[in-house]
Amino acid sequence: MSSLPDDARAFLQKPNPAVIATLGSDGPVSVATWYLLEEDGRVLVNMDDGRKRLEHLRRDPRVSLTALDEADWYTHLSIQGRVVEMRPDEGLADIDRLSRHYGGRPYPNRERPRTSAWIEVDRWHGWGRQGRP
Repeated sequence: MSSLPDDARAFLQKPNPAVIATLGSDGPVSVATWYLLEEDGRVLVNMDDGRKRLEHLRRDPRVSLTALDEADWYTHLSIQGRVVEMRPDEGLADIDRLSRHYGGRPYPNRERPRTSAWIEVDRWHGWGRQGRP
């Protein structure tokens, strides 16, 4: 796993707006997402079980995620890696962690099952205050 420097880790620990890209059967697909940098350096994402992204990730676990500084979108950090673990989000505990991180409260929609996925970072790059000027 590519080690993230302290300033990159600090940036990814914030509830930044983010976009994740997966590989669909006919090319890349990107969507907005919540993420959470875990203590072990992996990145947690969570999806409704009806999302096409789950099918993409089961077929090809490679992903890219870009987090943007909310105050300065010129500053952003992108990770490239692969999903190394996927499991049902029992009791919606993981989406609640994400929802609290981004909005301060548990996730409101309790009706549909969800799946959690952990991305292992292979490489990263930054722009603006996170990398190149």
